[in-house]
Amino acid sequence: MNFELFIAKRIISGKKYKNSISSPIIKIAVTAIALGITIMLIAVSTAVGLQLKIRDKMAGFKGHIQIVNFDSNNSDVSTTPIKKNQDFYPNFKNLTGIKNIQIFANKAGILRTETDFEGIIFKGVSTDYDWSFFQEYLVEGKVPNLNQSRNTQILLSEMLINSLQLKLNDTILATFIKSEESKLPSNRKYIISGIYNTGFSQFDKNMMIGDIKEVQNLNNWSENEIGGFEVILENLQEISIKGDQIYNEIDSTLNSKTIVEMYPSIFEWIQLFDNNVWFIIAIMILIAGINMITALLVLILERVQMIGILKALGSNNYSIQKIFLYNASTLILKGLFWGNLIGLSLIGIQHFFKLITLNPETYYVATIPVYISFLTLILLNVGTLICCFLMLIIPSFIVTKISPSKSIKFA
Repeated sequence: MNFELFIAKRIISGKKYKNSISSPIIKIAVTAIALGITIMLIAVSTAVGLQLKIRDKMAGFKGHIQIVNFDSNNSDVSTTPIKKNQDFYPNFKNLTGIKNIQIFANKAGILRTETDFEGIIFKGVSTDYDWSFFQEYLVEGKVPNLNQSRNTQILLSEMLINSLQLKLNDTILATFIKSEESKLPSNRKYIISGIYNTGFSQFDKNMMIGDIKEVQNLNNWSENEIGGFEVILENLQEISIKGDQIYNEIDSTLNSKTIVEMYPSIFEWIQLFDNNVWFIIAIMILIAGINMITALLVLILERVQMIGILKALGSNNYSIQKIFLYNASTLILKGLFWGNLIGLSLIGIQHFFKLITLNPETYYVATIPVYISFLTLILLNVGTLICCFLMLIIPSFIVTKISPSKSIKFA
């Protein structure tokens, strides 16, 4: 039988312990741990959720990695075509972790109505395009059916629809400037088959999705000429590694760029969330540890007479320290239990009901996204338990300063 654990359990279960002077201090310590783990869970889940959501949205519009002509400019418009027939299309033979490779071509244009106009980027895609991203954010209608010889269906954002005062199944006139200065602009009519709203205003305000054949026709390109390839990865965490591998696999006339390289300012901004989260975790653990140290000291001082009796009966300092450390660990676990219950409940409420909203102009999302993995949950709890326990070891040495003769004398 574990003697120290037995004594610790008897102290915790005793009525005198629950009604003692230390009871309010102990409750405060447990509450501090519960609040600490709750705040840590919320901070981690919102930071990770926001990072993943922004990355997913950017990948939905641009893919994880783009392969384009090496001498193409940095704009969103496809100026120099590349050949569709490449050794790596439709699959890289020597690379793993690639979910999909899809072709695209972009063309700048203007959408016009009788009273308004908006500049747009017409993104032409083909039958190999993964529509799962836009289907997730589809508000009305359906995605264009590209299994036709010519398709005039397009996908427009709700932002553009509201700006131009349009609705589903309306016909919209689009004007595209010719690359040759001497030629007149091309006017085309398209049917709005679907309306999406990702909340990512940077792309929602000007992105129109349709058939790549339309862009090829506008640019006088052949069927084998495209703007580039979008590579979708199975694991976003490998984007830097896969970016380098893909660059080494493609022809020297082609260039590959990851979305991190294309939009460094956005990714640098979301990386700042990690620093904030680590700061919050450190502060919360420190506060919880200080409260537990206070509670432990009060518990020891309240049990001075018991410590003296145990020493008189032959218990050593290490054994008595273990009693109080077991006692404190029980309080920590109690705080962790309630903290997890509250924290995960709040995360679940936000995930399903999306009560807290954000300004998409600033944060690129309309509501706070939350995500917490099982591994992160375990690491937070185990890390908090270990850190608090280690902080309690030094104050527990106060037991060694208690003299049996003096403590029993005033019993």
